[in-house]
Amino acid sequence: MKAVESKNKGLSREYKVTVPASELQTLSAARLKELSKNMRVPGFRPGKAPQQLLEQRYGDAVMGEIVEKAVNDSTQATIRDNKLRPATQPKVENVSFEKGKDLEFTVALEILPEVTVMDMKSIKLERPVTKVADKTIEDALNRIAKNNRKTETVTEKRAAKKGDVVVIDYAGTLEDGTTKPGMASAGYHLELGSNSFIAGFEDQLTGAKAGDKLDVNVQFPADYGAADLAGKKATFAVTVHELREAKDPEVNDEFAKTLGLEDLEALKKAVRDQMEGEYSQHSRQKVKRALFDLLDEKHKFELPQGMVDAEYQICIEQIEQEKKYKNDDTLMTDEEKEELKDIAQRRVRLGLILSEVGQSNNITVSDQDLQRAVMEQARRFPGQEAQVYEMFRKNQQMIDSLRAPIFEDKVVDFILELAEVKDKEVSLDDLTKDDDAEDEKAEKKTAKKAAKK
Repeated sequence: MKAVESKNKGLSREYKVTVPASELQTLSAARLKELSKNMRVPGFRPGKAPQQLLEQRYGDAVMGEIVEKAVNDSTQATIRDNKLRPATQPKVENVSFEKGKDLEFTVALEILPEVTVMDMKSIKLERPVTKVADKTIEDALNRIAKNNRKTETVTEKRAAKKGDVVVIDYAGTLEDGTTKPGMASAGYHLELGSNSFIAGFEDQLTGAKAGDKLDVNVQFPADYGAADLAGKKATFAVTVHELREAKDPEVNDEFAKTLGLEDLEALKKAVRDQMEGEYSQHSRQKVKRALFDLLDEKHKFELPQGMVDAEYQICIEQIEQEKKYKNDDTLMTDEEKEELKDIAQRRVRLGLILSEVGQSNNITVSDQDLQRAVMEQARRFPGQEAQVYEMFRKNQQMIDSLRAPIFEDKVVDFILELAEVKDKEVSLDDLTKDDDAEDEKAEKKTAKKAAKK
């Protein structure tokens, strides 16, 4: 096999590869001999048929197999012998072969650029931090109490008001006199003002008293989920059995015990720990974004166009999915497409930088790292942990999808250990600004800067 470089421009490489006919013939003969051990040829015992006869019968099929293997093996040998680092899958083109002649083809590929990483110790960053205030803990406890409140029967004779829970029977009839499944219920607890029923239903129960019977007239929305009800008018015969009002439990040791904790102090600690964890995640996300902005600004090198095109396509598909979810059929403008191209370049550049840092410092993703990530995924689905574990066990692709973000986080941690990072106290609002929106803003800022160059 001989490979001659025919193109060397930027990151693009092309080689003309030749595999001599004699080499192909030798490989074909060896393959035929191997196959002949199990071949059944009329008039001959297995393994005893003449080579010439085998060549006549099976030579073309075997040679096709040999040529395909020679193309794959020679492509890999060309990459290995020339110490290339492919950025994308090599393209095999212009394959030329005739029986008895040399096999010729070209291998075209893009290689990864040489990335010279800045001195990580020279990096200076600010990490926004916020302390968990006692008032925040108190507000959280009140929210927990409200979410765990119970209702008590209203003993006084009064009219129902917003916030009350009315215990009702109801049976609905459409204007044509028919009824549909789901239009009737008994002993239903409905909170007035919750907007859980059709618009106008709860309003007409405001002012009702226990024992009242009344008709509630409504119209189903045009976009109602059940097509046979959408846009239709209906009357519901309602009987009010009872009024109940919500009572927030007192936040004390007994309340904490109902939540499975020892006492109020244990509950406060649990709330504080959770909030500190959330604040820490926001801090990390923001310092990580600042790091990425700096790395993107300080490193300029040629990018493999194939990687950029692939990332751009991912961006396009993400946008299209979001538009589909929102029922948005507007087309992207040329300006928006250009912004996405610049965003794709940023992502590829950052990916190559992080990859270089990781490889240079022997940062890897271990099986234990992947196991922990699977456990974290499982914890997101309480009660279904076993099913999530099983799903990952059977799907290697799902496990592999966890590898890239784990590697990224480990490299980021490594860089932040070397960098000079100072904490800066900020308000809770500043700390908890939408991280995704901030990331998008940072990427668009990069796109605008790139467009000016």
